[in-house]
Amino acid sequence: MAVTAFFAGCTGTDSTAGETSGGSAVSETVTITDALGREVTVPKNPESVVCSGSGTLRLLTYLEAQDKIVGVDDIEIEEQQLEGRPYAIANTQFKNYPLIGEYRGADDPEKIIACNPEVIFKSNPTSASEIDELQDKTGIPVVALTYGSLSVERSDLYQSLTIMGEVMGKEDRAKDVIEFFNSSIADLNGRTESVAEDDKISTYVGGISYRGPHGFQSTEPSYPPFIFVNAYNVAGEMGTEHADVAKEKIIEWNPEVLFVDLGTLQTTPSAIDELKTDESYQTLDAVKSDKVYGVLPYNYYASNYGSVLADAYYVGSVLYPDQFADIDPAEKADEIYTFLVGEPVFDELNAYYDNLGFTQIKL
Repeated sequence: MAVTAFFAGCTGTDSTAGETSGGSAVSETVTITDALGREVTVPKNPESVVCSGSGTLRLLTYLEAQDKIVGVDDIEIEEQQLEGRPYAIANTQFKNYPLIGEYRGADDPEKIIACNPEVIFKSNPTSASEIDELQDKTGIPVVALTYGSLSVERSDLYQSLTIMGEVMGKEDRAKDVIEFFNSSIADLNGRTESVAEDDKISTYVGGISYRGPHGFQSTEPSYPPFIFVNAYNVAGEMGTEHADVAKEKIIEWNPEVLFVDLGTLQTTPSAIDELKTDESYQTLDAVKSDKVYGVLPYNYYASNYGSVLADAYYVGSVLYPDQFADIDPAEKADEIYTFLVGEPVFDELNAYYDNLGFTQIKL
């Protein structure tokens, strides 16, 4: 996907000396256009920032600039029963930072001021007025970002990486991350685009997390790992990003291969429990033949893009073993995580989910 068109509004520098509204002395500023079209003047290459909202700190970590944070929201500090965020696993030091507010962007302006950042990054604000209000209350420039996705909202993701990269002096790294996403998706597609429709194996993924954990009827018709490997998703024509499918419909579809998003382990009964005990699901050919496989959850405080790609390589290896014969999914996951978050965290991440990721689940 071409991305140059997204970057045109994110330029312009003002070489001025002085002091930021947060009180830190700087020698140069840069004026950028944020995701809401606001022009914001910020210190060039700031030494201290905070990230508000789902996924914002993840993007900063992708840009290798997480050492510039001076405060975090409460999800970074709280112990998680099941941790699904590779960036947090790779950066346990986040738990030691002071709070800036609650998760999902419930900011505490006084706590932010106490951290004295030079810039606030905030993802997915409800409006420009929300951003302006936070900027007015703190006296610190606020840069709005749109978190986006690797599927239909990829341009938003790339725009946000570019904006953040410009502010942080990480323009080259932002380009490298974007190229990594593009080349990975192109590789996945290239391995599978020539598979004839008649040769594709029907498949379904259940247990998808959506504002919390769910059972087997929870799915994504636009599940990115399926899209990237050109899989035949039996729920693909439902036309929504998330869907709760009637059990009768799943039985009618009778997909040949089933995948279970392991985020479902946070609820009772889990999707795996349902497949084991529900007599209706016992009629599925995939259940009878043990063609049920575990994939890592990626919907955890917004989308974990490394896990999206890692899942896609695993899905590809299951559905198209010949096309992915050179891929060890766990090794590929660690290659992806190392590039994005700096550590090969697959084993530690998978341990939270009973080591069922990238395995055949015995029912």
